[in-house]
Amino acid sequence: MKTLNKGNIILASGSPRRKELMTQAGIAFKIHVADIDESNVNPGMAPENYVCLLSKTKAQSVASNYPDAWTIGADTIVAIGNTILGKPAGHRQAVTMLTQLSNREHSVFTAFTITRPDSNHMVTRVVNTRVRFKELSNDEINWYADTGEPYDKAGGYGIQGIGAFLVKEISGSYTNVVGLPVCELIDTLASLGAISFKEAK
Repeated sequence: MKTLNKGNIILASGSPRRKELMTQAGIAFKIHVADIDESNVNPGMAPENYVCLLSKTKAQSVASNYPDAWTIGADTIVAIGNTILGKPAGHRQAVTMLTQLSNREHSVFTAFTITRPDSNHMVTRVVNTRVRFKELSNDEINWYADTGEPYDKAGGYGIQGIGAFLVKEISGSYTNVVGLPVCELIDTLASLGAISFKEAK
């Protein structure tokens, strides 16, 4: 398959969803999972600032190992107003989150940071998608929580999986909700010269 790369690209994430989206976009990359302590980041920050800081921290922690490569760090959160919903640790937390999201709109923020140490490039962007859930019955909430799908997902659901049935409306980037806003990512990589649509001569 043809790839867009003009240089080496590192994805600082172990997310299978981000891996799939990057591959679908025609980008060749290596994975180096960022090992950071997210508890040190102040959750009292505004959601946009919080997710940007996490993406930047992830990118910088990995980029030091690859000074001549483009490193991408990303983070996704779900927020109701200024309240950030994390990943539920178990059934009870999943039920609580899904109950909060039922029949209302929420924001999904994904921030990505692209950096290359040897050229002092670093760009961070954040994309907000508005998602509205249908009104969920207690049976639907408990059934979905029992599938196990919510437990590694921000906000307790996966729009690309079983959780698609929860979503009534979406305004904005679909791939952003999955975990990486592909349109904005490609635009940014191209503007930095990390990828190109022109054939090399």
